[in-house]
Amino acid sequence: MRVRKAVLPVAGLGTRVLPATKAIPKEMMPVVDRPAIQYVVDEALEAGIEHIVFVTGRNKGAIEDYFDRAYELETTLQNKGKDGVLAELQERLMVPGAASFVRQQAPLGLGHAIWCARDIVGDEPFAVLLPDVIVKAAPSCLAQMVTAYDRVGGNVVAVDPVPEARVSSYGVIAPAGRDGRVIEMTGMVEKPPRDSAPSNLAITGRYILQPEIFRLLADQATGAGGEIQLTDAMARLMQVQPFHAYEFEGRPYDCGSKAGYFEAVLAHALDHEEIGSEARAMIAAALG
Repeated sequence: MRVRKAVLPVAGLGTRVLPATKAIPKEMMPVVDRPAIQYVVDEALEAGIEHIVFVTGRNKGAIEDYFDRAYELETTLQNKGKDGVLAELQERLMVPGAASFVRQQAPLGLGHAIWCARDIVGDEPFAVLLPDVIVKAAPSCLAQMVTAYDRVGGNVVAVDPVPEARVSSYGVIAPAGRDGRVIEMTGMVEKPPRDSAPSNLAITGRYILQPEIFRLLADQATGAGGEIQLTDAMARLMQVQPFHAYEFEGRPYDCGSKAGYFEAVLAHALDHEEIGSEARAMIAAALG
């Protein structure tokens, strides 16, 4: 079946970027001129996703408001003749009915957040995009994965090579065979010691999963941190279904950390068609 739906778990507290996230959802922190979540949604839409399920939590109403119409603002812009800005706002509106919002009432882990979307996703394959990660890629990371999925089916995980000295900071895959950028997987290892890591291919926060994962998540025991972990259920699913990794072309940015967020802002500012030249000049001046 074609991948039509995507789940975005946005209920996290954003503790790694406090105190900013005390007042604003981490997904709404701006990366140049739009919130981080917009880049992730754009990636999903470019990949052909027709319906996005946002799994939210307390104090996340700003996300739902952002993807809704803002009639007062639009009217004010229209009356002031700010047609360019108005057109940009309207262009980014999602098609009516193309988004759903479900509540994860308690922080029980990523696996539990995905499970909360089960009734909306139904019995079909779906994508998961972690909103902490923005990927600069053309075509988008998920679009590349969908192309690979159309060829191999099953479950697909995005991976990105990291320096071997840093593999102990990531979850990495255990590869079995490779066909170009598509890699057969035999397992996943969370933060392995450098000398025993099965590869340096880090899992990057993008997944295409079969709906059977919901049945496994329903009775998944708690794992690391006392939470229901998606990777634990994926490891169980791997026993009965094929899993492939896809080494995408592009650059991921971890906006869930302060340094990663700054790097994302910097990279997108440098490439921005309106302020890119100014950004380069500012950086050159700052460096002396």
